[in-house]
Amino acid sequence: MLSRFHSDAAAPSVMEPVPTVFPKIGGADIAAVFVGKRVAGDFYDSIRVSSDRVLIGLLDVAGRREDNRNLLVAAQEVFRTVGAQLFSPRDINESDAMTELCLRINRRLIDVCCGVHSCPAFIACYHEQFGTLCYTNAGHTPALLRDATGIAELAPTGLPLGLFSHATCEAPTVGMAKQASLLVVSRGVVDCEGYGNRHSGGFGLERVKDVCQSAAANAARPLCDSVLEAVAEFSGKGPMCDDRTALALVRNA
Repeated sequence: MLSRFHSDAAAPSVMEPVPTVFPKIGGADIAAVFVGKRVAGDFYDSIRVSSDRVLIGLLDVAGRREDNRNLLVAAQEVFRTVGAQLFSPRDINESDAMTELCLRINRRLIDVCCGVHSCPAFIACYHEQFGTLCYTNAGHTPALLRDATGIAELAPTGLPLGLFSHATCEAPTVGMAKQASLLVVSRGVVDCEGYGNRHSGGFGLERVKDVCQSAAANAARPLCDSVLEAVAEFSGKGPMCDDRTALALVRNA
């Protein structure tokens, strides 16, 4: 089954985003996995923006991939260039920087598509020294933060990007204790339909939580694999009509 899984997209082309190479993170592990051939708008990226900060993003641009490649490329360009500009200074207000980054991505999407184009997004900045995560959830599936006390949902803090030019998202900060895990999955995971009479309805966020709770807590890739394996078993032989992506960050020291 794992032969169906990939850690990044195929070779880049002019109209494809730059493939993600995850940065080394002191005391933490990061990974992202998608299953099958990308057909929709799932897109993840991560870059180091300073000596102790790393940006992470999972976006889901509405529509089919062949129609929205230019939007994916534009979003990545702003994520990387503006993200580095905003988060590289040592003394910054991370919440303000995150709000500005989302606003800039939002406006770029609107400019490129010459109108509105929904793009739910989860974007976060992890601080290696403090183990903190400043994040915004722009209409995305809730991220899950697991630690010794249980699992908390990092619910939407604003509307999806690409809809309103002046819309802003709140950017709270949470702490990640040692052995804490952040898990973000795309809508294709949560909405995946069961196969035959074994299951009814979508896979759902509660099943994602169950997998997250029972998975090993010391590595990001196995956590992603566990979620996508559970979804594959749930869907059986059903056709895959949407991207399925899981991204995880584990603080292991």
